[in-house]
Amino acid sequence: MTRTGTTTAHLRRALRREVPSTVGLLADERDFAAMRRYRTFAFDDHTTYLRQVEALLRTLATQGGHTTVTLFDPEEYAAWCAETGTDPDHPTSRSHFTAHLATTGARVTYTGQPLTTLLPELVDTAVRQATWEYATTVLATAGDCAGCGKDIGKAAYERAARLLTRLLEAAGPGTHHLVCSVQATDDPLLAVLHTHGTTPPDEAAGPEFTAVLAAGIALAAPGGVVLRTTAPGTPDRLHGWRLAESTLTPLTEAEVFAAYCTDARTGEPLSPEPGVEYRAGHPLAPDPDDDWTTHH
Repeated sequence: MTRTGTTTAHLRRALRREVPSTVGLLADERDFAAMRRYRTFAFDDHTTYLRQVEALLRTLATQGGHTTVTLFDPEEYAAWCAETGTDPDHPTSRSHFTAHLATTGARVTYTGQPLTTLLPELVDTAVRQATWEYATTVLATAGDCAGCGKDIGKAAYERAARLLTRLLEAAGPGTHHLVCSVQATDDPLLAVLHTHGTTPPDEAAGPEFTAVLAAGIALAAPGGVVLRTTAPGTPDRLHGWRLAESTLTPLTEAEVFAAYCTDARTGEPLSPEPGVEYRAGHPLAPDPDDDWTTHH
């Protein structure tokens, strides 16, 4: 009898390790306050809620299964409930919505990291996903060029990919950190890329960076690219380019210095970073396949 019960418990634990879990997380006070309008939502205090979520995550981790955490957006939840005819004031509804987010939303794998680490990672993942979705939508809906009939989105992406290749070729060896900013909406689109050497990476960050740059090209939106190169035995080098008229124009050394050493919020000067050289953007080699200005 005891042996059978022990075997059954062991099998259940083994099976539990093969069932993935998803936890929907209310990341900030505003989202938490929005959920308090539902009678069945049990929490009154965001700090207590976060503490209980972290305890739940630790418990799930001890069971050996795979756990992901996703952002629970109350506005998106209310819209989903209205669309599906689901009662929003019910725990089962929140569970079903979280399962929906497991396949559609931004999510991070829980590996035991504290919430102080997990929350910024989750928010950053959500922002990156929203940026990717917006940029790809811009490219997919840009239409065809009235002059040559080419797909503008496709042509812009190809142009952005070539520009990225030329940026890295000009940067040369080392570890490169690139940031692309495009004023395509009320808030700028931002994409970040870490790579080594002169070859663009194949992972998700490469297409994401390229898509944001391409969206700026397709929309003829203002923006820019900054590049920081780190190499052994030399100071870090900072370079910059302005995105205007769908091309990247090198900034001068003074413009790069001003961009990095000015507080974007207040306009006040900032101290230069020690051990860093502020340099003009590299002139980019001509692209023999570039016919953008002719056709677009």
